[in-house]
Amino acid sequence: MPYADLHVHTTRSDGSLDLAAVPAAARRAGVEVVALTDHDRRQPFDDPAVEREGVTLVHGIELRVEATDGRRVDLLGYGVGPTPALDDEIERIQRDRRERGRAIVERVEDRLGIDLGLSVDEGFGRPHVARAIDAHPDAGYDYEGAFEHLIGNDGPCFVPRDVTSFARGRDLLAEACSVVALAHPLRYRDPAGALALTAALDAVELDYPYDREVDLGPVERAIERHGLLATGGSDAHDDRLGLAGLSRDAYRTLELPTPRSDR
Repeated sequence: MPYADLHVHTTRSDGSLDLAAVPAAARRAGVEVVALTDHDRRQPFDDPAVEREGVTLVHGIELRVEATDGRRVDLLGYGVGPTPALDDEIERIQRDRRERGRAIVERVEDRLGIDLGLSVDEGFGRPHVARAIDAHPDAGYDYEGAFEHLIGNDGPCFVPRDVTSFARGRDLLAEACSVVALAHPLRYRDPAGALALTAALDAVELDYPYDREVDLGPVERAIERHGLLATGGSDAHDDRLGLAGLSRDAYRTLELPTPRSDR
């Protein structure tokens, strides 16, 4: 069981776990450090890390960015502190997320002839739509089927986002965070191209639950080539933490901020 799970989502974006429930979920999993990495949102506290109920909560963020060749990847920022530039960009992204979310919901409802009953608010993402489709008795698709047949990147109800450029996203996170990493490098269509971007980053996510057999050699070679730190996490969108992560010693190499007590 890992000491630190550095990739966890909550209800501030598309996770199902409320922030207040994270410490208990971490203790059940035997995890002592959790990085809260909600999509395109900071947490409702400004500290880079806090301690709650004996669990260290690292203030993180996951930011979708686009490289000059059109490649889209996700960056993980750890030890987030507020900066005006990052907050302005987050506000812009959230406006785009709401507009995109409404468009996807409208397309799904028109195509299936149903009312999903969704409110599109801050942090809205496609998993919200997939969960509503899965729960609707007349939709005809489960959660995975919603992505495969409707709202996936090649689906008829997909709507693209207006994402931040890689260079700007990296700079915004570098100013606000202690460590900036590439998330789940072997999930992209071109892992080699994604890993090439790590030359401009601090770290890369090494331990990740890909749900398939993967060769970590390319990631390990990128770590050696660019002198990267290694991060790891479960990418949890529910309460199952600790499926991947770092040992105590590996976590300490990141030198993230010491948490303050937040009771």
